[in-house]
Amino acid sequence: MAETIRGKGVISGIAVGQVLLAGQNLDGYLAAYKAGAVDEEQEKANVAIAAVTETLLTTIERLRKEEQTEQAAILEAHRMMVQDPMMAENITAKIAATGSAPQGILHAANEQAQLFEQMEDEYFAARAVDLRDVGKRIAKYVLGVKEPEIGSSQVILVGEEIEPSVVAGMPTEQIAGVILGSGSATSHVVIIAKARAIPTVLGIGDKISLISDGDEVILDGSRGDIVIRPTEEERSLYETKIEEQKKLAAHYAALKDLPAVTKDGVRVELTANIGTHMDVDNALTYGAEGVGLFRSEFIFMGSTTIPTEEDQFKAYRAAVEKCGGNICVIRTMDIGGDKPLPYLNIDPEENPFLGYRALRISLDRHDLFLPQIKAILRAGLYGKAAMMVPMVISVSEIQRVQKLVEQAKVELAHEGKEYSDDVQVGIMVETPAAAVVSPLLAPYVDFFSIGTNDLIQYTLAVDRGNAQIAHLYNPFNPAVLRLIKRTIESAREAGIWAGMCGEMASDPYAAVLLLGMGISELSMSAPSIPRVKEMIRSVTMEQAKQLLDDVMKMEHGVDIRAYMHKTLEASDASAKI
Repeated sequence: MAETIRGKGVISGIAVGQVLLAGQNLDGYLAAYKAGAVDEEQEKANVAIAAVTETLLTTIERLRKEEQTEQAAILEAHRMMVQDPMMAENITAKIAATGSAPQGILHAANEQAQLFEQMEDEYFAARAVDLRDVGKRIAKYVLGVKEPEIGSSQVILVGEEIEPSVVAGMPTEQIAGVILGSGSATSHVVIIAKARAIPTVLGIGDKISLISDGDEVILDGSRGDIVIRPTEEERSLYETKIEEQKKLAAHYAALKDLPAVTKDGVRVELTANIGTHMDVDNALTYGAEGVGLFRSEFIFMGSTTIPTEEDQFKAYRAAVEKCGGNICVIRTMDIGGDKPLPYLNIDPEENPFLGYRALRISLDRHDLFLPQIKAILRAGLYGKAAMMVPMVISVSEIQRVQKLVEQAKVELAHEGKEYSDDVQVGIMVETPAAAVVSPLLAPYVDFFSIGTNDLIQYTLAVDRGNAQIAHLYNPFNPAVLRLIKRTIESAREAGIWAGMCGEMASDPYAAVLLLGMGISELSMSAPSIPRVKEMIRSVTMEQAKQLLDDVMKMEHGVDIRAYMHKTLEASDASAKI
């Protein structure tokens, strides 16, 4: 009998195939495991680490030959975790405590993973999955657990969590889709699936028990629907949808190398939000014209000590070079009480989003901030780098940043290191204060980038993670639109450019209003670029300004959204599917 369940669709597309359970539970294996002496268990762990390293290196080499650089980089990060000296020390300690190699390995990985799980930011919390994956992979070697075998037909991989190396190690043509019980849209298994355009649904929780090995399943990665053991009627319906999506994909692919320009010739840059330099390749496949937000925090989150200037320089240089002359905007570290780091000793706060975070830490901790500034300035030699500081509320903060930039240049010159003098310095406008005083801030910076995720929350006093009030979170709220309009106008009057890097930038209807306000650049998740580009290419600047005039007279955000949808629906190809 057919059954439909719903999760969170994170990679669009429809897939049909037989289920292959890939996320094995190790409880039974652990219960049956007979441990030897502690030194024997330690040796088993050492052998497992060496074997897993060798397997990863083989897979990485294959992926590089296939020019799957992003996937190779993810597995390279896993290899570094496997060979991390601190992880090895922790494993040794845990084996001594538990008397068991697999238990010690899993405990060590879990302990480090818990640090990341405490973080509010989804991107960094997802790294906990990577650490557990690494621990599980080493433990499975000790336990003698084999990976599931796959035949010649396409399968849908199903598991509570699936190791990225499992997906990366299988031929793309054999994986129709991926279903995860938990996980996040920023986990590495999802990033690999996205690079391969594999439809993916996650977050189905305990409903995963309804899916059995060998079941036929239909997966809709756009809606998050999963149909288990579908009827002929359901199969026919989805086959029609598959054909429609193939046509849409071909339609969007044809837009990849076309500019985001209105019918009357007004150009807008469409760039991508990324978390590491590994994300750039994927962004370019969607037609990104550079990077509008490089979240540098991951470099800090992924280290147990303060990242060196050299470590940061290598990461920034890689991203800047991949952008090939297009802009790469590097946001300085946006960390705080919600993203605890062991080497910062920041006390937990009741409300970290209004506390000691981001630029407030950077301006206090020159030992953190100066090396980052220097790394960005050096990376500027290899392309068009820009530096953006978050959580600004006053002119005095910008003036202090500028002094530190000048100090960084003096130090680099003294050290004999080359750097670029053309790196733009801008700010994220993500507080109502920054938007209100944007006319005062604009003369001191090279650009504004509006961070709408926080700006909306702070303006409307709404935590969008709170289900009871999430409906109040609305990018089209008149108060939000007025703050954004004021910011863009302030930039234009000062002769600087204004962009946006929040989720609002990926909304095609919002993009038209922003166009009418005079936005220069929109940065978003890469898969959103084709849809936004098509919308921009379907309107004139005159239309955009008229729509803006219309909505600025309206009183309710829901009415504004409905009006934009009604007016522009014919120009939104994906809305028809």
